[in-house]
Amino acid sequence: MMPDMSSLPDRYSVLLIGASGGIGSALRQILANDRRCGELVALSRKNDGLDITDEAAVVRSRERLAAKRFHLMICATGALTIDGIGPEKALRQLDPDVMAAQFRLNAIGPALVMKHFLPLLDRSTRTISAFLSARVGSIGDNRLGGWISYRSSKAALNQIIRTASIELQRTHPGAILVGIHPGTVETGLSEPFSRGHDRMSPQDAASRMLNTLNAVNADESGTFIAYDGSPILW
Repeated sequence: MMPDMSSLPDRYSVLLIGASGGIGSALRQILANDRRCGELVALSRKNDGLDITDEAAVVRSRERLAAKRFHLMICATGALTIDGIGPEKALRQLDPDVMAAQFRLNAIGPALVMKHFLPLLDRSTRTISAFLSARVGSIGDNRLGGWISYRSSKAALNQIIRTASIELQRTHPGAILVGIHPGTVETGLSEPFSRGHDRMSPQDAASRMLNTLNAVNADESGTFIAYDGSPILW
């Protein structure tokens, strides 16, 4: 079933970043088949050379889109395992270089995306922007410990989203910016760590997230929500 995107203009335009990943590919497929989607710009490092950790690459992509305006922007980037190194299980395993890599991809990269692409949102209408976060980035919901670098990078992303949403309201009064947890999805990211957990298909997760984003209201801008619309503690 096609997700409901009725809260956006009849011919809405989309900027999708991270379009070659498991969730990003599913989002791309769904949006490409929505007759109301007038334009879909889908970017990724694999297909377009958009490395979000390289500001020069982000600027080059932004300059190619300078004349466009978007109603829906989704950044579906992020990684739990980087350069073959997964999350540490205990504080004694913390490696500063590994931690820096997690922050570079999961927090600094999305911040650069916000810096350069949020100005491309249409100022005259309602717009929705979403950045994929993770429930384990919640400080209030942390009961297990471990995964310090990944958890911290996602917590940093949540703060960046919150701060950017406040600034965005000053220039784009109709803009909504949220962090969204996609759930446990059948992707390469979750495969090594999902034993004993139910997982959704990327298509199911993408469809649920789009329905949830369609339903967000202005008061929810700057918040952290799950794929089903439920709020998540900071």
